[in-house]
Amino acid sequence: MFPGMTRPSALGTPRDVTLSHATIRCYESGPPDGPPVVFVHGLLVNADLWQHVVPRLAEAGLRCIAVDWPLGSHDLPVPDADLTPPGVADMVAELLEVLDLRDVTVVGNDSGGAITQILMTRHPERVGRVVLTPSDSFERFFPPLFAALPIAARVPGAAMVLTQALRARWVQRLPIGFGWLTKHPMSDEVADSFLRPSRESREIRKDTTRFLRTVHRRHTLAAAEKLGEFDKPVLLAWAREDRVFPISLAERLAERLPDATIAPVDDSLTFVPLDQPEVLANLIADFVGRDGAA
Repeated sequence: MFPGMTRPSALGTPRDVTLSHATIRCYESGPPDGPPVVFVHGLLVNADLWQHVVPRLAEAGLRCIAVDWPLGSHDLPVPDADLTPPGVADMVAELLEVLDLRDVTVVGNDSGGAITQILMTRHPERVGRVVLTPSDSFERFFPPLFAALPIAARVPGAAMVLTQALRARWVQRLPIGFGWLTKHPMSDEVADSFLRPSRESREIRKDTTRFLRTVHRRHTLAAAEKLGEFDKPVLLAWAREDRVFPISLAERLAERLPDATIAPVDDSLTFVPLDQPEVLANLIADFVGRDGAA
């Protein structure tokens, strides 16, 4: 952990899990024998994205595992890991296996939703159901607003320039920062948790760059072609007002998926876990309970 940084106690107990090519930090809360829920965030955020969702689900009896995936806001560098989008999806699958989790509810957001869609088509065995909040999908990986990032990442030093630019609070509030991802102001503490690791660690920037350089719509388009084979329940908890990932993407996903339900979320943008954590937690708890009783 970086000096001066603390992580929200609401996330639960930290635990480092050793995988074949990486060590991943997780935060666990809720009853150990409760239905497992694993969270997959996107680029330049970490498990803190879920800090207001996790305690509500833990109180409802779910075992919550919020993970710092190596997407730019993680503490533990992973120099030997495959950080292509399919490689990260494989990492999620390996974590489920190492922790011996079954019938898992996987919750994805933003580019973590793209990783989750790839997981659904490559490693569905331990996944019981999926919740997708606004996410990269189809040809929007990345969406137009962020489409230049994979190209820029090929320029030496680009990650350093980006993370230093995002140090300024006013830049963070621009659309190219978090401005079009959150409807309600993000606290400075959360923003620092997301941005400090890449800003302060050369090794974390290397991980970020490796992921960015391999982001391409071919990954989500390939996953979309196979989503019809995923016959388990999917809840699309999508922000009705999202400009980065419009709700039309949820409608297209629902057309591909055999068992999908759209739950529009009001007064929110992409980061539904921050804008509407209570609404999202209630949707997830009801979804898990309803499906588990079916």
